[in-house]
Amino acid sequence: MANDTRERILDAALEMFSEKGFEGTNIRELTASLGLAKSSMYRHFKSKEEILDSLLDEMIIYYDKNFGSPENLPDIPSSTEEFFEMTMRMVNFTVHDERIIMVRKLLTIEQFRNERIRKLATKHFLTGFEEMFTGIFRGMIDRGVFRKDDPGMLAFAFSSPISVLIHLCNREPEKTDAAVRKIEEFVRHFIRVYGG
Repeated sequence: MANDTRERILDAALEMFSEKGFEGTNIRELTASLGLAKSSMYRHFKSKEEILDSLLDEMIIYYDKNFGSPENLPDIPSSTEEFFEMTMRMVNFTVHDERIIMVRKLLTIEQFRNERIRKLATKHFLTGFEEMFTGIFRGMIDRGVFRKDDPGMLAFAFSSPISVLIHLCNREPEKTDAAVRKIEEFVRHFIRVYGG
């Protein structure tokens, strides 16, 4: 039961932080939304800052498990079709998973106020995606799936347009389907240009 309450607090905090920002969320509203007394929340977390830190820790693990990271590369595709399927699975997870959508909003809102969040935003919006795909392209070049080229530059050229379109989904969710179709077209184009 204690773990269930803790998770309920984290889920409600993620929702509020992504809508109102960290500063715009107060503990009284958070606990009231769950039907808890403030004292119940303090049995699980010492402060709002501890809620945020715990939430970020859990979301890093969740994202790493479901998307991958430079430290946790997905299996290297052995064909361009596997590469396409892997990429679109990652994109669909990123733009359709409700928790990840809220985390992206939270990172976007708070990146200017919180040093840890600024670093996480940079990693998740730019460097981590690029580093992960550098490793993927290196493996695919070694297998002859992609032609010989600088894997870091391939990753940069690949990740930048996808990141831009994912940010469009953040700002204008009604354009998500069109953005995903554009990403599909881009990935197919990238494969035609760089495939081995």
